Amino acid sequence: MQPSVLEHNRFRTHTWSDPKINAAAMKELSGIEYFRAVEAGKLPPPPALQLVGMDIAHIEPDHRITFTFSPAEYHCNPAGVVHGGILTTVLDSAMACTIHAQLPAGTGLTTIELKVNFIRPITPETGKLSCTGTILNLGNRVALAEASLVDATGKLYAHSTSTCMIFPIP
Repeated sequence: MQPSVLEHNRFRTHTWSDPKINAAAMKELSGIEYFRAVEAGKLPPPPALQLVGMDIAHIEPDHRITFTFSPAEYHCNPAGVVHGGILTTVLDSAMACTIHAQLPAGTGLTTIELKVNFIRPITPETGKLSCTGTILNLGNRVALAEASLVDATGKLYAHSTSTCMIFPIP
């Protein structure tokens, strides 16, 4: 007799912090001050980072932000590889946060265009990956950035570019 689908289920408990805490802090802190407060544990990480399982690994002196991401079973699509949308979230976050780290208090941004190249499949066995955003151009209203998703040896798994619109936070 075949086991039921439910017998194969795994469970994950997820918690997150109130996003209003972060929104209020972004009105008062510059981007770099905000991310340093998150890195130091003085502010909670944004809920989206908690959902995906990303961590701020390092903030460079030039304000580039590096995230780490450990692929897990719950990130996989039916083929057993990490879903491209999850990887896109990691890349988009690294780019947007690196741009935001350059902005003054009360300023936000949103992605208006995004391109991703998936180089090789990622599975839970791939291990911890890192993703660093780099600003290519920072204007008053629009910024351009790129990010690469790499393993501990520097092997490239995905690359992305993004255009973001900069605006005052309402």
